[in-house]
Amino acid sequence: MPAVTYTHEDGVARIVLNNPPQNRLSNELALGLGAAIQDLAGRTDTRVLLLSADGPDFSYGGDITTWLDSTEESFSESITRGLGMTGMLQDLPFPVIVAVQGYCGGGGFEITLRGDIIIAADNARFCHSEASISAFTFLGGVQRVAERVGRTRALQWAMTAEQVDAETALQAGLVNEVVPLSELSRTAEAWIDKFKDSATLSHAAHKKLLRAWSNGGVAAADALMPEMAGKIVMSDDSQSCLPAAAEAVRANAPRPKFTFKGQ
Repeated sequence: MPAVTYTHEDGVARIVLNNPPQNRLSNELALGLGAAIQDLAGRTDTRVLLLSADGPDFSYGGDITTWLDSTEESFSESITRGLGMTGMLQDLPFPVIVAVQGYCGGGGFEITLRGDIIIAADNARFCHSEASISAFTFLGGVQRVAERVGRTRALQWAMTAEQVDAETALQAGLVNEVVPLSELSRTAEAWIDKFKDSATLSHAAHKKLLRAWSNGGVAAADALMPEMAGKIVMSDDSQSCLPAAAEAVRANAPRPKFTFKGQ
């Protein structure tokens, strides 16, 4: 069985990690994940992506056994490729849902942080384990935790390599929802249903604005808005709903619920 399963049907993409026993980021898994993300980046018919993992744990992170044969140059090159892949995942112009169970550490945690919606089973544990082998978060994890929960917790979690349970992660704002393990799959499907017919272009715009805000603050995000606004209002989705929405305003009536095509 391949280390990564990728399917795409009716606008719903699914990527499943399956590299037992710990779903470590082997070369095979990295290649499979990269190929799936590359395909998604080139498509225009995707409405939502679910990233999940088979087995008791989401991922223990990098396959450190392969690091033993690395040179400084080859290892730096591999991190460059990893950053490119995870950056592409983060930049996909539609919602990326990540469903996490069990242990989610190292590079597995860093991949999770590139998602938009993180659903955690109640047995999930998140960990920046890198300091335990005198490394650091090679795929940008510590700064992305800081972006979500603040510098204080991000530095503590990275320096101590402590395991953060699901409820603590929820209270800190790291994840969106915590559910019983038996409900993880059903909850992920419910999130897919929220997005598969929703305003994909709006989601893409909000993701782009938040990326600009992360890099350059409010002013950088504001600078993008005029051109983005003109494009989205002229889109098929917007033009298809505006007449009925405007009529609801004139009639002082509730706005109808619209189904969008992501175009």
